Amino acid sequence: MKNRLKGNAHGDRFILLTGCSCGGKSTLLKALGARGFVTVPEPGRRIVAEEIAGDGRALPWVDLEAFALRAIAMARSDLEAARHHDGIVFFDRGLVDATTALEHAGGPPVTQTHGDRQTYAKRVFVCPPWQELFAMDAERRHDFEAAVQEYHRITQALDMLGYDTDVLPRVSVHERVAYVLAALETDAP
Repeated sequence: MKNRLKGNAHGDRFILLTGCSCGGKSTLLKALGARGFVTVPEPGRRIVAEEIAGDGRALPWVDLEAFALRAIAMARSDLEAARHHDGIVFFDRGLVDATTALEHAGGPPVTQTHGDRQTYAKRVFVCPPWQELFAMDAERRHDFEAAVQEYHRITQALDMLGYDTDVLPRVSVHERVAYVLAALETDAP
């Protein structure tokens, strides 16, 4: 069974999950994938894994600009690949996050690198800071305060780009899945 949203433009069915590091985005994405939805993992985590296995030049703590440029390219590639899927596609972070990181690294404003049109559905689901979930690891070396600052940069960029942010409640992943699906007025496959 195909998942459908009102409207038929690609962006109407591309659902962005973003927000704070360790806010539960990846866990939510995994649960949505288990329900049969097409999901796209976070570009940043994929890049960090590749860089740790390679020369490490584009790690965010080594060269944030190089990392952000790779994330922009990967997010655009993910969007292009998603156009070949029917129904809803959920993204764990994406182009907004990458262009926000590039601006933070001293690059051009988000509106210049992202463009002025919305790439994802107008409603974006945002995972707020949740300290009880936060954990640093080999791929996430920033602390909770840095994650909160990043969250504020991302939500400001979403606002500037005209997205409607829907801040997810701090509840179980099962309840978050129900919340997102009810908000999208769709059924799982």
